[in-house]
Amino acid sequence: MKMLVIGGTKFLGRHIVESALNEGHEVTLFHRGKTNPDLFEDVTNIFGDRENCGDLEKLAGQQWDAVIDTCGYKPSTVSKSLEVLAGCTEKYIFISSISVYPDFTAVDQLEETVEPMTLTQEELEEAERTEAFDPSLYGPLKAHCEQEVQSRMKDRGIIIRPGLIVGPHDPTDRFTYWPSRIAEGGEVLAPGRKDQQVQFIDARDIAEWVVQLSATEHTGVFNANGPENKLTMQGFLETCASTLNEEVSFTWVSAQFLADEGIQPWKDLPVWIPTEKDFSQDTTKAIQSGLKFRPLKETILDTYRWDQQRVEGVRGAGLTRDQEASVLNKWHRG
Repeated sequence: MKMLVIGGTKFLGRHIVESALNEGHEVTLFHRGKTNPDLFEDVTNIFGDRENCGDLEKLAGQQWDAVIDTCGYKPSTVSKSLEVLAGCTEKYIFISSISVYPDFTAVDQLEETVEPMTLTQEELEEAERTEAFDPSLYGPLKAHCEQEVQSRMKDRGIIIRPGLIVGPHDPTDRFTYWPSRIAEGGEVLAPGRKDQQVQFIDARDIAEWVVQLSATEHTGVFNANGPENKLTMQGFLETCASTLNEEVSFTWVSAQFLADEGIQPWKDLPVWIPTEKDFSQDTTKAIQSGLKFRPLKETILDTYRWDQQRVEGVRGAGLTRDQEASVLNKWHRG
């Protein structure tokens, strides 16, 4: 297959490219050359900004079996890309997000049929003009990007809605904190209730599936999350311990206490979002179409090993050891 990847040099994108190359596909990258520009020197790299119609014209007149769009954020940008590419490809795969759903933390087994959030025309025009990233607009803008793909590509479009993507090369540290912290050993602050369900998916599992999916007759919208069977916060942390360091003890601190101390779920204590009832994405459709999951221990170990090789001193998420110790001391004092 001939594949064009828009982006392709950062986290999920690079795993998609690696998977495609491993499968023997011919890959072309279209990117700005700002992130890891020399990562894939043996593939065709077309440098350009998709906001610039002149740069997009570099893609015109070519033909691909599949285009994989890893970085579309504003619908106007996706629309410009489709102006050039809709007639140049058999399939257009758009990486969207679980954030398109109105309140994904309120539903257990959330299905693809739930209507995503959208903006009014006035709100959309204002969001398009805004240069700064606004987290509250991320989901609705992704949903409008989906609409552009669905409108242009009809039954040749595939929408992927992942939850938390994890694994090596994750720049956000929204998973990495736990393996690396638990590997250090000692007393570890564990948040909320032990039986809180958690979901995340290895970027390599999504990548392999997306590449395979692009060669099938499947189209439409797919949730993408894992693992295949229910995983609790306790199960996740204990798997980190059994994989990396069993000389560790967990102190479970209530969600209310953590909130009173100003500790933020997801950012200060990654993976964890406190709710009274479980919430999850239903991934039956993705699994039936070929999505497979590697063992959790493999994701934990590979992420930890990658993290140990990093030179950056500042991490994007997680408590510092001093913050953790302070909260634990207050918890123990009652």
